[in-house]
Amino acid sequence: MHPVEPLVNLLNLGAFSGSSDLFSLLPFQLLPFQLLPLQPLFATVAATDTPLVLSGLLLSLVVIYVSSKIGGELCARINLPPVLGELVAGVVVGVSVFDILVFPSATEDGSGSLIMTLLKLTSTISPEAIASIFEAQSEVISVLAELGVIILLFEIGLESDLKELLRVGPQATVVAVVGVTVPFALGTVGLILLFHTPLVSAIFAGAALTATSIGITAKVLAEIQQLSSREGQIIIGAAVLDDVLGIIVLAVVASLAREGTVEIGKVIYLIVSAATFLVGSIWLGRLLIPVFETVVDGLKTRGQLLISALIFAFTLAYIANVIQLEAILGSFAAGLILAESQRRRELEEQIIPIADMFVPIFFIVVGARTDVSVLNPFVPENREGLIVASFLLVVAILGKVVTGLTVFGQPGINRLAIGIGMVPRGEVGLVFAAVGSASGALSKSLNAAIIVMVILTTFLAPPFLRIAFAKKPATAEAIEEGE
Repeated sequence: MHPVEPLVNLLNLGAFSGSSDLFSLLPFQLLPFQLLPLQPLFATVAATDTPLVLSGLLLSLVVIYVSSKIGGELCARINLPPVLGELVAGVVVGVSVFDILVFPSATEDGSGSLIMTLLKLTSTISPEAIASIFEAQSEVISVLAELGVIILLFEIGLESDLKELLRVGPQATVVAVVGVTVPFALGTVGLILLFHTPLVSAIFAGAALTATSIGITAKVLAEIQQLSSREGQIIIGAAVLDDVLGIIVLAVVASLAREGTVEIGKVIYLIVSAATFLVGSIWLGRLLIPVFETVVDGLKTRGQLLISALIFAFTLAYIANVIQLEAILGSFAAGLILAESQRRRELEEQIIPIADMFVPIFFIVVGARTDVSVLNPFVPENREGLIVASFLLVVAILGKVVTGLTVFGQPGINRLAIGIGMVPRGEVGLVFAAVGSASGALSKSLNAAIIVMVILTTFLAPPFLRIAFAKKPATAEAIEEGE
């Protein structure tokens, strides 16, 4: 598959118009920037302009790394999760504030990008070449951001305990199912009864409420050292299952919006392929761990452990990708498998600098793509969306927080932390909004309302998750004292 424009811009492409096969257009991976087949990366870039694409890419990376460090450091100094600072920094350098790091859209051809402006000032570049250079370097940044979240989930898998994850599997399953059904039902029914929203539009908006951004939650859990806790493992397990359920929900509602019917065969295919991949890859991978260790021990060149692990992670990510699941599910499964290896600790240490290089790209780009102008109540066309957004925000938060109450067989568990950990929608919610808008299922105001809900849940969840973990339930304290 060629590098392509992010799915967040899908609504500007009108990709669903005239298409009879949703799967030919959308690989159904709820990553931040899912891909559509376009032209090869440099097909429209003249050979003489190719170095300028690299220049634009390098300037973009400088902006990303500087802003991520500034945002992260500021939040760390006021006891907030650094990932929140990276998201805010992305908003500041993105389309909402300074227009330094921007991406192609119907209204943006690169002329408004400060990076492109700097390139024009420091080189002899024609106005006609700006658009193609801008698109090419934006696509590279988008691919690097996707690679960043793949590496993040591989790292999270390495830091997770497979035995503990399997032990809390029933609880995580209940949390995931409730976290999908409750907000979907409340959102759909509420929009119909309170706002007289058409049925298909209400169903699509309700579906957008089911998403959970595993990347954001996992990063916060790792930062506050709660990833290996019972709560952390339930949240991660539920978020993974939530992503699988989200893929199925998106397939159903997109088919409904496009054709008025649900293609049962494709839904069954997704369910079977997801279950087969997750169970089969982990089972087979654990059997192959001795082979992996033997191969690594036999290599004599530098980086034998790290490169071998990345080969394994990218292979599973590729398999997940081609069977229409999420690539991050593959990389997470690879991390879980290699966490059983005797060289786990060594691999964890080696993957950290790789994650430090790629993961900030993901969070900065998520923030840079977020247009907070939809929050401005002084713009008349925003007001209807803000009213609906207020309702969606309440449903989005309550619909996930109640999942903590469903955890069973875990005395002293921090139920509030589990619920809050499922709240952030992040880039996943934007995917639902983009597909809904492109299919014509969402009006402009309802699409804006979903974007507002996504923004607020994404930015509110990290600090509240830290607060929730800081307050241990009294029963948990009593259990610890008893030990």
